[in-house]
Amino acid sequence: MTAPVAAGRVEYDSLGALTVPAHAYYGIHTARAVENFPITGVTVAAYPDFVCALAAVKQAAAQANRDLSLLDGRRADAIVAACEEIRAGGLHEHFVVDAIQGGAGTSTNMNANEVIANRALEILGFARGDYSQVHPLEHVNMSQSTNDVYPTAVKIALQDQTTVLVETLRQVSAAFAAKAEEFSDVLKMGRTQLQDAVPMTLGQEFATYAVMVAEDADRLAETAQLISEINLGGTAIGTGLNAHPRYAGLVCEKLIAATGLPLSTARDLVEATQDVGAFVQVSGVLKRTALKLSKICNDLRLLSSGPRSGFNEINLPAVQAGSSIMPGKVNPVIPEVVNQVAFQIVGADVAVSMAAEAGQLQLNAFEPIIAHSLFQSLMHLNRACHTLIDKCITGITANRDHLMHSVTHSIGVVTALSPYIGYAAAARIAKKALTTDQAIPDLVVAERLLTTDQVRALLTPEALVGPRELLVLEHEIATRKGSDNS
Repeated sequence: MTAPVAAGRVEYDSLGALTVPAHAYYGIHTARAVENFPITGVTVAAYPDFVCALAAVKQAAAQANRDLSLLDGRRADAIVAACEEIRAGGLHEHFVVDAIQGGAGTSTNMNANEVIANRALEILGFARGDYSQVHPLEHVNMSQSTNDVYPTAVKIALQDQTTVLVETLRQVSAAFAAKAEEFSDVLKMGRTQLQDAVPMTLGQEFATYAVMVAEDADRLAETAQLISEINLGGTAIGTGLNAHPRYAGLVCEKLIAATGLPLSTARDLVEATQDVGAFVQVSGVLKRTALKLSKICNDLRLLSSGPRSGFNEINLPAVQAGSSIMPGKVNPVIPEVVNQVAFQIVGADVAVSMAAEAGQLQLNAFEPIIAHSLFQSLMHLNRACHTLIDKCITGITANRDHLMHSVTHSIGVVTALSPYIGYAAAARIAKKALTTDQAIPDLVVAERLLTTDQVRALLTPEALVGPRELLVLEHEIATRKGSDNS
């Protein structure tokens, strides 16, 4: 029921009347939500995958209701056409409710119902707001409830976004793998507890990062199975009240056809309506991925630190000036921004966890904060990964001479010689190297524990960076080792 006015149109609900802007495709329920929830300034339209998912759900519902003879073909076709426009990117600016809202997502569902209804009205040749012809609730929302529409749309959007992020993570892994190949011959010291450990190659270090990220891409891909089960057809609490007995199965078939996703109807719709465990799992995998990427970025900042008074093992691309007071300073800003995205994702995971725990009885009313947290985490992590690839990883270079100098002057290299000169002698050489700043190989040769050629053979990159059988050296070395241990 509406009445036109100069500034807009007046719509009515159970609370009374409200003027809606004339240009708006949304209606009174959306307008009230805009007034009630001025929270983040981030509207549902900020998540286009979610808007498209909502339209896909409404499209599938209209088709199922038409096939069940619950909705006439004229209205159903108009609703489907409106949904297809939205899925193609149209009318997203009319999804204006805040992403965080009370009501378990009711305002978002109402927003979708009204936009679709008003566009369907136009398609049929009627004015926006003429709900006697196409009604947001009677027709667009037929056989549905927010409580099955909203979580189903969230799961569809999450599948689309996780697919994108999985591919991006594989690109990050490939970028690290390319650097691993480039640095495969660069010898350096590995470290444990920030102290010199044993030699490795810089290629091995970067190959580790490639494997770490690839593993998380696999784990994230696995979560798609968890969010493919939907409760659409359960209506308010999962009992299917006001839906045709065949509706749940049929609407799932229509939704699969519309999205191409391997969706399935939950075996127990009452359980599925209140259980948000799948969202908790997705959030946890996102947190794991973010934390591991953050750890890698911590390493990149350490390895590039200095450059004169730090590790100075690698050079990160200089992308901007680093200080307003210190001329020439360049900071590792790209790893830093990835760190900050990771911190935010950890916080978002806490929010998802608290929202999941706060559910009561047959519904979790806090799915909007769950959805908002997951969508932001996926969006920000995807952008951070592309930034890391484009502005950091691909431009990293190695300080080869400095790294080799560090190996030859590190006491850690004595570990490779210990099987040949004995632990006690190795410890003595290490202590002397620390106090005199002499290189380990020079001290070993000077004390006639090994010859120059033997040290050279034992300290080749091939001999240092992987498992190997003990090299057979001259008999006098074994004799010297035995007497030294005695």
